[in-house]
Amino acid sequence: MSAVQLSRKDKMLLHCAPIREERVDDRALRTALHHARKTEAFAVQQNFDKAAASLVQAIPIPQEITEWIPPDTFIAPTRRPWKNYAQNPAFLATGIAVLVITIIAIFQLVDRLNRFPGEPTARRLLTTASSTHAMMLDPVKTDAGAIGDFLFMKHRLVHYDVPPEFAELKTLGCRVFDDEEGQRVAQVWVVEKKMQFFLFPAERDPKTGKAREFSGWRNLEQERWAGVVKEDKGVCFMAATRGTAKDLAPYISKPKN
Repeated sequence: MSAVQLSRKDKMLLHCAPIREERVDDRALRTALHHARKTEAFAVQQNFDKAAASLVQAIPIPQEITEWIPPDTFIAPTRRPWKNYAQNPAFLATGIAVLVITIIAIFQLVDRLNRFPGEPTARRLLTTASSTHAMMLDPVKTDAGAIGDFLFMKHRLVHYDVPPEFAELKTLGCRVFDDEEGQRVAQVWVVEKKMQFFLFPAERDPKTGKAREFSGWRNLEQERWAGVVKEDKGVCFMAATRGTAKDLAPYISKPKN
C-alpha cells in the first residue's frame, strides 16, 4: 500500500472521529476519514479503538455506582420532537412571517383576478356618486330602458343603453358630463334605493384603439359604496349604490325577460 500523507487538518479531525462512521454528519470529517482509510496506521488505530470499546462495555458497573448515578444518565439524547421546535420563538416568528406573506400574496392574487378594463374610471365614478345629489341632475322621469334613446337624441351618445337587468327601474334625473380624461359620461339617478347609473366609454387599447372587452358582471367596493360593471359594444355600464355588493346581487342574478 502506498504511503499517504495526511494534512494537519485531517489529523486533527481524526482525533474526533467516532468508532462508527455512520454517525459522522460533518463533511470535513467525512473527507478526513476518506483520506485516512488509505493508511495502514488508521486501520490499526480503528481496530484498537473497537477492541478497547468492546472491552470497556463488557466491564460490569458496580452497584455502588448505579445507586449514585442512574444507568440512563449517559444515554445519548434522542432527537427532539417537532413540537419542541414549534415552540421555539425563532421558529414561531418565522412561521408567522411566512403565513402573513402568504395571506398578502393571496389577497393580491384575488385582487388581480378581479380587475377589469375600465376599473380606474369606475372607481372614480363611485366617488362621484357619493357626492352627487338628485337636484344636480336634469329631471328625466322614464323607464331606465328608455334612457338610451334619450341620450342618443339629445347628446348623440351611441350604445349608451341600460342592460335588461335594470331596464324596468324608474329614473329621476340624468346629466352628461366630461370626466377628467375628457370622456363623455352619462349619470342617471333612479328611484329604487337611490341607485345611480353611469355609462362611459370602455377602456381602449393604446396600440389598436379598440375597446377592451370583458364578459359578465364585475363587482367593486369603495368607501361604503358598491358597483357592478358590464361592458357591451364599447360602452361600460355601472350601477352604484351605498352599501355592499350583496345589495346589487339580486339585480344581476335575476333572469332576463
